[in-house]
Amino acid sequence: MSTQTPEGDRIAKVIARAGLASRREAERLIEAGRVTVNGAKITSPALNVSAADRIVVDGRPLDAPEPARLWLYHKPRGRVTTSRDEQGRATIYDDLPEDLPRVMSVGRLDLNSEGLLLLTNDGALKRKLELPSTGWLRRYRVRVNGTPSDATFEPLRRGLTLDGERFQPMMVTLDRQKGANAWATVSIREGKNREIRRAMEAVGLVVNRLIRLSYGPFQLGNLAPGAVEEIRARVLRDQLGMPGDGPAPQASLKSRPKPQRRRS
Repeated sequence: MSTQTPEGDRIAKVIARAGLASRREAERLIEAGRVTVNGAKITSPALNVSAADRIVVDGRPLDAPEPARLWLYHKPRGRVTTSRDEQGRATIYDDLPEDLPRVMSVGRLDLNSEGLLLLTNDGALKRKLELPSTGWLRRYRVRVNGTPSDATFEPLRRGLTLDGERFQPMMVTLDRQKGANAWATVSIREGKNREIRRAMEAVGLVVNRLIRLSYGPFQLGNLAPGAVEEIRARVLRDQLGMPGDGPAPQASLKSRPKPQRRRS
């Protein structure tokens, strides 16, 4: 006897689409008993819901799903890509414009890395852009301490295995030597944890500056550190096949960041 999959979407996905939390965060809310469906508390995310169901999170009815939106953000150095940091360090959310809706980062940049970080209000879009199968090239400018030659980077171009973890071949171009440091352009397709820093260490180089220039078709360009710029709905449709039912961003797309806090 065959079983039919219930109609609708998984409840964690619906909560994420409403912009309240990421899908994983939504699953934690459900397991903590903070979600009800049609008046009944649920504790398992293994539930499909439809538009006819009444979903309440922490006593508040779930908002209707927002159109998927995407922003470019120039992450400065010294900011953690997380909403909360156990060590009390500044996060990217400390400096984002106050009029920005709740957003999630597409992937991460570590504390000392800077440059382009994509932000979205949509959990499904976040997952899509992070999947290795998307195959988007991520391009970086990298400054290393040392005097490498072009041959120094051959192991990176062939692909490395470090501590049992396989790194896919990188595209590396030696740009110039300036004093004790050299600049290179590095392109990768996966973006594993500290991938470029670890790869450079494997060939005897220490990264002292790392700037992400692009993520797939999206470019950092002249976006100032700390600034945010929304991608137009038409560009989302062209690049991602997104539906065009969302409101187009207004003429003034660039939001000024909050003043950075002075830290003692």
